[in-house]
Amino acid sequence: MRDEEDLDCNIVCPSFPSSPTLNNDDKGYYKLNQLKELYKKHEQPVIVLLGWAGCQDKYLAKYSAIYEEKCCITLRYTAPVKCLFWQRDKLPNIGKRLIKVIKNKNLDQHPIFFHVFSNGGAFLYQHVSLAMQKDYTPLKVKGVIFDSAPGERRLTALFKAISAIIGGHPLMNIPMSLLITIFLSILWLLEVIAHALGREYPVQTNPFALVEESYSWPQLFLYSNADTLIPASDVEKFASRRAERGVWVQLVLFTNSPHVKHYATYRDVYANTVFDFIIDCFSNTENEKTKQTAVPRLSTRVVLPHEATSKPN
Repeated sequence: MRDEEDLDCNIVCPSFPSSPTLNNDDKGYYKLNQLKELYKKHEQPVIVLLGWAGCQDKYLAKYSAIYEEKCCITLRYTAPVKCLFWQRDKLPNIGKRLIKVIKNKNLDQHPIFFHVFSNGGAFLYQHVSLAMQKDYTPLKVKGVIFDSAPGERRLTALFKAISAIIGGHPLMNIPMSLLITIFLSILWLLEVIAHALGREYPVQTNPFALVEESYSWPQLFLYSNADTLIPASDVEKFASRRAERGVWVQLVLFTNSPHVKHYATYRDVYANTVFDFIIDCFSNTENEKTKQTAVPRLSTRVVLPHEATSKPN
Protein backbone atom coordinates (compact mmCIF):
# COMPACT_ATOMS: atom_id res chain seq x y z
CA MET A 1 0.00 0.00 0.00
CA ARG A 2 1.35 3.40 -0.95
CA ASP A 3 1.16 6.41 1.34
CA GLU A 4 -2.27 7.97 1.72
CA GLU A 5 -0.93 11.23 0.25
CA ASP A 6 -0.95 9.49 -3.13
CA LEU A 7 -4.73 9.77 -3.03
CA ASP A 8 -4.29 13.47 -3.83
CA CYS A 9 -6.97 14.61 -1.40
CA ASN A 10 -7.68 18.29 -0.88
CA ILE A 11 -8.54 19.27 2.69
CA VAL A 12 -9.71 22.74 3.71
CA CYS A 13 -10.11 23.73 7.38
CA PRO A 14 -11.79 27.15 7.45
CA SER A 15 -11.86 29.22 10.61
CA PHE A 16 -14.63 31.51 11.77
CA PRO A 17 -14.23 35.05 10.36
CA SER A 18 -14.24 37.93 12.82
CA SER A 19 -16.79 39.80 10.69
CA PRO A 20 -18.89 37.41 8.59
CA THR A 21 -20.24 38.29 5.16
CA LEU A 22 -23.45 36.31 4.84
CA ASN A 23 -25.84 36.15 1.91
CA ASN A 24 -29.11 38.04 2.29
CA ASP A 25 -31.07 34.79 1.92
CA ASP A 26 -29.28 33.09 4.85
CA LYS A 27 -31.72 32.19 7.61
CA GLY A 28 -31.20 33.67 11.04
CA TYR A 29 -30.09 30.46 12.72
CA TYR A 30 -27.27 30.09 10.17
CA LYS A 31 -25.55 33.29 11.27
CA LEU A 32 -22.09 33.14 12.72
CA ASN A 33 -22.97 33.01 16.42
CA GLN A 34 -25.50 30.20 15.86
CA LEU A 35 -22.92 28.25 13.87
CA LYS A 36 -20.40 28.69 16.65
CA GLU A 37 -22.90 27.35 19.17
CA LEU A 38 -23.83 24.46 16.90
CA TYR A 39 -20.22 23.46 16.30
CA LYS A 40 -19.38 23.88 19.96
CA LYS A 41 -22.09 21.34 20.76
CA HIS A 42 -21.45 18.89 17.91
CA GLU A 43 -17.89 19.74 16.78
CA GLN A 44 -17.12 21.31 13.40
CA PRO A 45 -18.56 18.99 10.73
CA VAL A 46 -16.40 17.39 8.04
CA ILE A 47 -17.84 17.09 4.54
CA VAL A 48 -16.24 14.40 2.37
CA LEU A 49 -16.96 15.11 -1.29
CA LEU A 50 -16.53 12.17 -3.71
CA GLY A 51 -16.49 13.35 -7.33
CA TRP A 52 -18.08 11.84 -10.41
CA ALA A 53 -16.03 9.86 -12.93
CA GLY A 54 -13.60 12.20 -14.68
CA CYS A 55 -14.40 15.11 -12.35
CA GLN A 56 -11.71 17.78 -12.16
CA ASP A 57 -10.97 19.15 -8.72
CA LYS A 58 -11.70 22.73 -9.78
CA TYR A 59 -15.32 21.71 -10.37
CA LEU A 60 -15.58 19.78 -7.12
CA ALA A 61 -14.15 22.80 -5.31
CA LYS A 62 -17.24 24.81 -6.28
CA TYR A 63 -19.31 22.40 -4.22
CA SER A 64 -16.93 22.33 -1.27
CA ALA A 65 -17.13 26.14 -1.17
CA ILE A 66 -20.80 25.79 -0.16
CA TYR A 67 -19.69 24.17 3.07
CA GLU A 68 -16.53 26.18 3.61
CA GLU A 69 -18.65 29.36 3.62
CA LYS A 70 -20.42 27.80 6.62
CA CYS A 71 -17.06 27.04 8.26
CA CYS A 72 -17.27 23.29 7.63
CA ILE A 73 -14.08 21.28 7.09
CA THR A 74 -14.03 19.75 3.61
CA LEU A 75 -12.18 16.86 2.02
CA ARG A 76 -12.34 16.47 -1.77
CA TYR A 77 -11.38 13.35 -3.66
CA THR A 78 -12.24 11.76 -7.01
CA ALA A 79 -11.27 8.18 -7.79
CA PRO A 80 -9.16 7.78 -10.97
CA VAL A 81 -11.22 6.86 -14.03
CA LYS A 82 -9.18 3.69 -14.56
CA CYS A 83 -10.08 2.50 -11.05
CA LEU A 84 -13.78 3.13 -11.62
CA PHE A 85 -13.87 1.19 -14.88
CA TRP A 86 -11.13 -1.34 -15.68
CA GLN A 87 -8.97 -1.47 -12.52
CA ARG A 88 -11.86 -1.83 -10.12
CA ASP A 89 -9.92 -4.20 -7.88
CA LYS A 90 -8.13 -1.10 -6.56
CA LEU A 91 -11.31 0.48 -5.18
CA PRO A 92 -11.41 -1.50 -1.89
CA ASN A 93 -7.87 -0.36 -1.13
CA ILE A 94 -8.72 3.24 -2.02
CA GLY A 95 -11.67 3.08 0.37
CA LYS A 96 -9.39 1.91 3.19
CA ARG A 97 -6.78 4.55 2.41
CA LEU A 98 -9.38 7.32 2.39
CA ILE A 99 -10.45 6.30 5.88
CA LYS A 100 -6.78 6.30 6.89
CA VAL A 101 -6.40 9.87 5.65
CA ILE A 102 -9.42 10.92 7.71
CA LYS A 103 -8.01 9.29 10.83
CA ASN A 104 -4.45 10.50 10.34
CA LYS A 105 -5.74 14.08 10.07
CA ASN A 106 -7.86 13.53 13.23
CA LEU A 107 -11.00 14.26 11.25
CA ASP A 108 -12.61 11.13 12.69
CA GLN A 109 -13.18 13.11 15.91
CA HIS A 110 -15.72 15.26 14.05
CA PRO A 111 -19.22 14.48 12.74
CA ILE A 112 -18.82 13.42 9.11
CA PHE A 113 -21.09 13.82 6.09
CA PHE A 114 -20.49 12.31 2.67
CA HIS A 115 -21.51 14.22 -0.47
CA VAL A 116 -21.49 11.74 -3.35
CA PHE A 117 -21.73 12.61 -7.04
CA SER A 118 -23.11 10.31 -9.75
CA ASN A 119 -22.37 6.58 -9.91
CA GLY A 120 -18.62 7.26 -9.89
CA GLY A 121 -18.86 8.78 -6.44
CA ALA A 122 -21.34 6.10 -5.37
CA PHE A 123 -18.89 3.34 -6.42
CA LEU A 124 -16.24 4.83 -4.17
CA TYR A 125 -18.62 5.50 -1.28
CA GLN A 126 -19.68 1.86 -1.54
CA HIS A 127 -16.13 0.73 -0.83
CA VAL A 128 -15.63 3.31 1.92
CA SER A 129 -18.77 1.92 3.56
CA LEU A 130 -17.50 -1.65 3.22
CA ALA A 131 -14.15 -0.61 4.68
CA MET A 132 -15.90 1.02 7.64
CA GLN A 133 -17.86 -2.18 8.29
CA LYS A 134 -14.57 -4.04 8.62
CA ASP A 135 -13.00 -1.36 10.83
CA TYR A 136 -13.06 -1.64 14.61
CA THR A 137 -13.52 2.12 15.01
CA PRO A 138 -16.07 3.32 12.43
CA LEU A 139 -16.37 7.01 11.56
CA LYS A 140 -18.95 9.31 13.16
CA VAL A 141 -21.04 9.59 9.99
CA LYS A 142 -24.19 11.68 10.42
CA GLY A 143 -25.57 11.62 6.88
CA VAL A 144 -25.00 11.08 3.15
CA ILE A 145 -25.96 13.32 0.23
CA PHE A 146 -26.37 11.69 -3.18
CA ASP A 147 -26.24 14.06 -6.17
CA SER A 148 -27.50 12.42 -9.39
CA ALA A 149 -27.07 8.93 -7.93
CA PRO A 150 -27.31 6.06 -7.56
CA GLY A 151 -28.60 4.53 -10.78
CA GLU A 152 -29.02 1.09 -12.25
CA ARG A 153 -26.24 -0.12 -14.53
CA ARG A 154 -27.23 0.45 -18.17
CA LEU A 155 -25.11 0.14 -21.30
CA THR A 156 -26.54 3.35 -22.76
CA ALA A 157 -25.69 5.32 -19.63
CA LEU A 158 -22.25 3.73 -19.52
CA PHE A 159 -21.57 4.70 -23.14
CA LYS A 160 -22.67 8.31 -22.52
CA ALA A 161 -20.50 8.56 -19.41
CA ILE A 162 -17.41 7.20 -21.17
CA SER A 163 -18.02 9.43 -24.18
CA ALA A 164 -18.24 12.50 -21.93
CA ILE A 165 -14.99 11.57 -20.18
CA ILE A 166 -13.06 10.93 -23.41
CA GLY A 167 -14.35 14.01 -25.22
CA GLY A 168 -12.75 15.13 -28.48
CA HIS A 169 -13.95 14.69 -32.05
CA PRO A 170 -16.83 12.21 -32.60
CA LEU A 171 -14.78 10.30 -35.21
CA MET A 172 -12.36 9.29 -32.46
CA ASN A 173 -14.72 9.46 -29.52
CA ILE A 174 -17.49 7.13 -30.69
CA PRO A 175 -15.36 4.09 -31.69
CA MET A 176 -13.24 4.29 -28.54
CA SER A 177 -16.28 4.77 -26.30
CA LEU A 178 -17.98 1.81 -27.96
CA LEU A 179 -14.96 -0.48 -27.47
CA ILE A 180 -14.62 0.44 -23.79
CA THR A 181 -18.37 -0.02 -23.27
CA ILE A 182 -18.23 -3.52 -24.79
CA PHE A 183 -15.26 -4.45 -22.62
CA LEU A 184 -16.93 -3.22 -19.43
CA SER A 185 -20.22 -4.91 -20.34
CA ILE A 186 -18.35 -8.21 -20.45
CA LEU A 187 -17.05 -7.56 -16.94
CA TRP A 188 -20.60 -6.79 -15.81
CA LEU A 189 -21.82 -10.04 -17.37
CA LEU A 190 -19.15 -12.03 -15.53
CA GLU A 191 -20.25 -10.43 -12.28
CA VAL A 192 -23.91 -11.32 -12.95
CA ILE A 193 -22.97 -14.92 -13.76
CA ALA A 194 -20.86 -15.18 -10.59
CA HIS A 195 -23.76 -13.99 -8.44
CA ALA A 196 -26.18 -16.35 -10.22
CA LEU A 197 -23.89 -19.25 -9.38
CA GLY A 198 -23.70 -18.13 -5.77
CA ARG A 199 -20.04 -17.20 -6.00
CA GLU A 200 -18.40 -14.15 -4.48
CA TYR A 201 -17.26 -11.70 -7.15
CA PRO A 202 -13.89 -10.05 -6.33
CA VAL A 203 -15.14 -6.44 -6.46
CA GLN A 204 -18.67 -5.12 -6.02
CA THR A 205 -19.41 -2.66 -8.84
CA ASN A 206 -23.15 -2.09 -8.70
CA PRO A 207 -23.97 1.05 -6.69
CA PHE A 208 -27.56 -0.15 -6.36
CA ALA A 209 -26.22 -2.77 -3.95
CA LEU A 210 -25.98 0.13 -1.49
CA VAL A 211 -29.69 -0.40 -0.90
CA GLU A 212 -28.57 -3.24 1.38
CA GLU A 213 -26.05 -1.07 3.24
CA SER A 214 -26.07 -1.94 6.93
CA TYR A 215 -25.64 1.64 8.10
CA SER A 216 -28.85 3.63 8.57
CA TRP A 217 -27.71 7.25 8.78
CA PRO A 218 -29.96 9.84 7.04
CA GLN A 219 -29.74 10.26 3.27
CA LEU A 220 -30.57 13.18 0.97
CA PHE A 221 -31.12 12.60 -2.75
CA LEU A 222 -30.69 15.47 -5.24
CA TYR A 223 -31.86 14.44 -8.71
CA SER A 224 -33.65 15.62 -11.84
CA ASN A 225 -36.38 14.54 -14.23
CA ALA A 226 -34.13 15.70 -17.10
CA ASP A 227 -31.09 13.56 -16.19
CA THR A 228 -30.19 11.41 -19.22
CA LEU A 229 -27.65 9.28 -17.32
CA ILE A 230 -29.43 8.52 -14.04
CA PRO A 231 -33.25 8.44 -14.47
CA ALA A 232 -35.33 9.96 -11.71
CA SER A 233 -37.14 6.64 -11.34
CA ASP A 234 -33.87 4.94 -10.35
CA VAL A 235 -33.20 7.41 -7.56
CA GLU A 236 -36.78 7.23 -6.30
CA LYS A 237 -36.73 3.43 -6.35
CA PHE A 238 -33.48 3.34 -4.38
CA ALA A 239 -34.63 5.96 -1.86
CA SER A 240 -37.94 4.17 -1.32
CA ARG A 241 -36.16 0.93 -0.53
CA ARG A 242 -33.86 2.67 1.92
CA ALA A 243 -36.88 4.22 3.64
CA GLU A 244 -38.46 0.76 3.89
CA ARG A 245 -35.38 -0.28 5.85
CA GLY A 246 -35.96 2.47 8.39
CA VAL A 247 -33.58 5.06 6.93
CA TRP A 248 -34.58 8.73 7.17
CA VAL A 249 -34.74 9.85 3.51
CA GLN A 250 -35.25 13.22 1.82
CA LEU A 251 -35.85 13.53 -1.94
CA VAL A 252 -35.38 16.84 -3.74
CA LEU A 253 -36.31 16.80 -7.44
CA PHE A 254 -34.78 19.65 -9.47
CA THR A 255 -36.90 20.29 -12.54
CA ASN A 256 -35.10 20.22 -15.90
CA SER A 257 -31.51 20.41 -14.61
CA PRO A 258 -28.88 18.19 -16.34
CA HIS A 259 -26.83 15.43 -14.73
CA VAL A 260 -24.71 16.80 -11.81
CA LYS A 261 -25.73 20.32 -12.87
CA HIS A 262 -28.37 21.01 -10.26
CA TYR A 263 -26.14 23.48 -8.41
CA ALA A 264 -25.33 25.38 -11.60
CA THR A 265 -29.06 25.72 -12.37
CA TYR A 266 -30.46 26.23 -8.87
CA ARG A 267 -27.50 27.69 -7.01
CA ASP A 268 -29.22 29.25 -4.00
CA VAL A 269 -31.81 26.50 -3.52
CA TYR A 270 -29.13 23.81 -3.80
CA ALA A 271 -26.79 25.47 -1.30
CA ASN A 272 -29.57 26.02 1.24
CA THR A 273 -30.88 22.47 0.75
CA VAL A 274 -27.60 20.68 1.50
CA PHE A 275 -26.86 22.80 4.57
CA ASP A 276 -30.44 22.48 5.83
CA PHE A 277 -29.91 18.72 5.63
CA ILE A 278 -26.86 18.96 7.89
CA ILE A 279 -28.79 21.03 10.43
CA ASP A 280 -31.70 18.57 10.24
CA CYS A 281 -29.36 15.64 10.88
CA PHE A 282 -28.10 17.29 14.06
CA SER A 283 -31.67 18.12 15.10
CA ASN A 284 -32.86 14.59 14.37
CA THR A 285 -30.06 13.24 16.57
CA GLU A 286 -31.23 15.46 19.42
CA ASN A 287 -34.85 14.33 18.88
CA GLU A 288 -33.82 10.71 19.17
CA LYS A 289 -31.86 11.39 22.36
CA THR A 290 -34.81 13.20 23.96
CA LYS A 291 -37.34 10.75 22.49
CA GLN A 292 -39.22 13.52 20.72
CA THR A 293 -41.48 12.78 17.76
CA ALA A 294 -39.40 11.51 14.85
CA VAL A 295 -39.58 13.15 11.42
CA PRO A 296 -41.24 11.24 8.55
CA ARG A 297 -39.01 8.52 7.11
CA LEU A 298 -39.46 9.80 3.55
CA SER A 299 -40.20 13.31 2.32
CA THR A 300 -40.23 14.72 -1.20
CA ARG A 301 -39.81 18.23 -2.54
CA VAL A 302 -39.98 19.46 -6.15
CA VAL A 303 -37.89 22.50 -7.13
CA LEU A 304 -39.62 24.35 -9.98
CA PRO A 305 -38.02 26.32 -12.86
CA HIS A 306 -38.97 29.72 -11.40
CA GLU A 307 -36.63 28.96 -8.48
CA ALA A 308 -33.63 28.69 -10.79
CA THR A 309 -30.71 31.04 -10.27
CA SER A 310 -30.78 33.82 -12.87
CA LYS A 311 -27.04 33.66 -13.51
CA PRO A 312 -25.71 30.10 -13.05
CA ASN A 313 -22.14 29.79 -11.84
